[in-house]
Amino acid sequence: MISMGIQINPSDLYYKYRRNKELRDEPKFTGKPDSNPYDRDDLYDVIPMLSAVMDELQCRDGNVLQRLEELAGDEMPKFITSREEVFDFLVNVIGDLLGQPTGRGASNVVREEA
Repeated sequence: MISMGIQINPSDLYYKYRRNKELRDEPKFTGKPDSNPYDRDDLYDVIPMLSAVMDELQCRDGNVLQRLEELAGDEMPKFITSREEVFDFLVNVIGDLLGQPTGRGASNVVREEA
């Protein structure tokens, strides 16, 4: 289960994102496994993903958040499409930059069952 310890607001983000209001109430990323597609341009997908990655890395640094935005937006390969793949990619890349062992996708983040 992800303990959403960090709260990210739209004003915390460096970039501006569209708000896909039609999908706003759809379930968002809460942990792995999650094979649903990730929309890197939708605020309602971006915030839960960045929050989950920051929580996983136990980081609250605004510079790291901005770097995550850059990675998730422009630098992440387009073949990475599912939320789980995005999460693993971001955790691994930022973890490497921070010098944290990440386990290459073996994160112990698991979706809480309702």
